[in-house]
Amino acid sequence: MAPWLALALSPFIGGTACLAQSATPGATMLDPLVIAAPRVMPNTARERLEALPGGVALVTAEDMPSTGNLTLSKALASVPGVVVQDFFGGNDQPRVQIRGSGLQQNPVERGILVLQNGLPINRADGSYVVGFADPLLAEAIEVYRGYTANRLGATVLGGALNFVSPTGSASPGARFTASGGSFGQAGVSGQAGFRADRFDGLFQFDASRRDGYRVYNQSERVSVGGNVGVDLSETVKTRFFAGYMNLGFDVPGPLTKSAMEADPRQVSSGPLVTPAGAINPGPNVVRDRPRREASQFLIGSRTTATFDQHLFDVAFGYTYTDDTFRFPISSGVRMTRGGDFAGVARYAYKPDDASVLPLFETTAQYAVGSADRENYLNQSGTTVAKFGESRLDATTLSLNAGFNIPLLQTVTLSPAIAYSYATRDNTDTYDRPTRPTIAYNPANPSMLLPGGAVPATSTGYAKSYSGWTPSLGLAYRPDGGQTFFAALSRSFEPPTHDDLLATVNGTPNSSPGRPNPANPALRAPAFTTPALKAQEATTIEAGWRGRSERVSWDAVAYYSWIDNELLSLRDATGAPLGAINADRTTHLGVELGLGAQLTDRIAGRLAYTYQDFRFNDDPVRGDNRLAGAPRHVVQATLQYRPFDSWAIQAALRWSPEKTPVDNMNSLFADPYAVVDIRTEYRISDRLTVFGEITNLFNETYASSTLIVDQARPDQAAFLPGDGRAFYAGLKATF
Repeated sequence: MAPWLALALSPFIGGTACLAQSATPGATMLDPLVIAAPRVMPNTARERLEALPGGVALVTAEDMPSTGNLTLSKALASVPGVVVQDFFGGNDQPRVQIRGSGLQQNPVERGILVLQNGLPINRADGSYVVGFADPLLAEAIEVYRGYTANRLGATVLGGALNFVSPTGSASPGARFTASGGSFGQAGVSGQAGFRADRFDGLFQFDASRRDGYRVYNQSERVSVGGNVGVDLSETVKTRFFAGYMNLGFDVPGPLTKSAMEADPRQVSSGPLVTPAGAINPGPNVVRDRPRREASQFLIGSRTTATFDQHLFDVAFGYTYTDDTFRFPISSGVRMTRGGDFAGVARYAYKPDDASVLPLFETTAQYAVGSADRENYLNQSGTTVAKFGESRLDATTLSLNAGFNIPLLQTVTLSPAIAYSYATRDNTDTYDRPTRPTIAYNPANPSMLLPGGAVPATSTGYAKSYSGWTPSLGLAYRPDGGQTFFAALSRSFEPPTHDDLLATVNGTPNSSPGRPNPANPALRAPAFTTPALKAQEATTIEAGWRGRSERVSWDAVAYYSWIDNELLSLRDATGAPLGAINADRTTHLGVELGLGAQLTDRIAGRLAYTYQDFRFNDDPVRGDNRLAGAPRHVVQATLQYRPFDSWAIQAALRWSPEKTPVDNMNSLFADPYAVVDIRTEYRISDRLTVFGEITNLFNETYASSTLIVDQARPDQAAFLPGDGRAFYAGLKATF
């Protein structure tokens, strides 16, 4: 393939590398010598992804922009159907959603299966800390939209992201990157790999910090990890891996629209009491100083064995997560510490070496975990009295089996069936008869009122969920460069502990269980444990992807009928109301990717996502749009390469229509367009420098919003995106 053609196709078709830790069903851990052979056998991750009858994509490290601030939104910008809305501009907690799954959680903690080397970093109840997903440490990111993730053990509507680590065999030698820029941004990352006889190994690190665009916006992240591979024989290969990540960031919180337009760098000081009543409802960030500090240690192994027509893939992993989130006073301080074990077994039967997909494939995934959770009062940014304590246990079993039956030489029928069983148990270990409360005077938010207490009713529960999710896909491949497909599928998503156990009855000036700050004796529960059902959906989708000499394309349309969609609601002040099951909702979407080599020196990319997510005849919300989902999302890049060693790229992020902030559709975020300019110059084969200007025209806009059920016009709900910024750095290889 010509280099210019590979450049045009790469964002949507992916590179030709064999990914050692691919989660693609039937993918094998190939020796890199096979890649160098005259013809690559049809068992690479890219080829298998292309052949699947559903929405998929492969983003390699080369596809990700050279930037001093590689966020998840930038890494996945070329993938249609994946919407990433930055919260605070750094490596914190962006809202990631695929087809609306987990859309209304804030912070987002469910709705997607996140994998590293084929093993989940989600906890056993399905929740995850999105900041643990570090694109800088990935050789590639595999994207599975919708039911295609069922093959990996997913139990969600949205799909899965698999972060594939490089290996010593594929990436020998050393690489180092250093960068810095505006808002105190600085970072270094690197890796070193080797191969010797039957062994290979690779070590990675990434460290970054920033002061942030806003007044209270500091963040830092440190990641270290590595993997060692062993060729036990010609057909059996094992890889061991381990990693540690530590993440910390301030939460500057939302602003009112008028405050954001006046000064997007400021933070909210909470509601203001006037003679006519309180205005500008929202958290008091100045006083409460919300912040999150989380770390995760993971260790695991994966063994692949190939015996003629049979492929066996077995993986085990353990993660220990320590997560402290200091919310505003209305939620308090949540500390969660615990470990999770996951085991994955895959089998594929492939009697025809010429076929891309196995004839039969099956996956079993089991996750079990326990965590201790403690809840404390947040008094002016200080952790004080405990008001809750729980032992959270969860198990999730996912089984999937399917065929890829060749009806004709160019037509494949893919029926599959999946079964999921999940348990969510909470043992309330809080041993006091009452739960303490605190409050501040709303007219003088720095004045602490007398403390109070509410009865400590038990929050314990024991719940189980089970469901069958069949699917049927049909693919037509007239040639190796095109795939037409259609699919009908079911999905099943149990709630997480964060859905089932939530703090309630707080205000911007009082803790959970105290809806009236001035009344310390008012009896109100501090927690809610709703009787939630699992979210279920039926989805129909169709698409066409392919490539010609100078153009690549990826187009998918889908429609989902959802029962019991899990929504996380907040009141007009931003205080949590807990999770509910919506009765019926619908999700309509279009995912369009396009790559073109316009001339020998100019290439362009386009990723367009259309989302129309609605309630269906809801007694309160009618047919309103679901809050938080932009209807149109456009990501486009145009690259000019004056000569081989120099590239200039312009990137556009465009939301051309207003987005509802609340489910009543009474408040909206305005449209915006943000332009970035990047350049990269290769000084030699070993040294490259790069630079970038983000938000070139210094647009003031809301990169995301708080999502509430019914907002007020003066709602503090808008999270400002970064202003104009400058970054530069260098990459070196040895």
